[in-house]
Amino acid sequence: MGKRESIKVITSDGSGEIIEKKSRFIANVFSVGSVSDAEARIAEISKKYWDARHNCYAYVIGENGEQTKCSDNGEPSGTAGKPILEVINGAGITNVLIVVTRYFGGILLGTGGLVRAYTQAAQAGIAGSGVGELVYSQKLTLTVDYSRVNTIQYLLGQKNIRIHDARYAADVEFDICVKESEVVQVTDEIVSRCDGQIEIIEGDTGYFLL
Repeated sequence: MGKRESIKVITSDGSGEIIEKKSRFIANVFSVGSVSDAEARIAEISKKYWDARHNCYAYVIGENGEQTKCSDNGEPSGTAGKPILEVINGAGITNVLIVVTRYFGGILLGTGGLVRAYTQAAQAGIAGSGVGELVYSQKLTLTVDYSRVNTIQYLLGQKNIRIHDARYAADVEFDICVKESEVVQVTDEIVSRCDGQIEIIEGDTGYFLL
């Protein structure tokens, strides 16, 4: 599979909760970058909610969701982990872990009821979290003298390119991220507007919040 232009991720961890026939379902949603990250979070939640009947989870990790896992943690097979995983895939999010903790309320929900409850809890967890898009981009550092600062700021504003950091010393340095497909066009235009009186240093490429 080729490089994706953007991926959807969790930008701020969150949680959500539903009650179904006296059973309490608490969903905790985390941004995770690796399987070990996910496993550490699962252990953390299992410790925090040690007295709960079940801590079921699913995670999807990787640019194309290469690593996935789900667990019913004692619930009937396919009634907890898989529904959580389907919510993640339905939302198109990666690098995410959702753990749904169930405190049993004494009333059996049946397999259909469990699938619905774990689905709704996972959806509530995502609704309570921040979701954003990372775009495959090139980091650039622009160095200009003070007389050209307004020109640069105006041009970047026109193109909806955010300045991630600005450093004011003998000259001014701006850190920006530009979609990889637009780097040549954007840098050519910046150089032209500054009559060539600008230094542009290319940094890392990767997925960044623009």
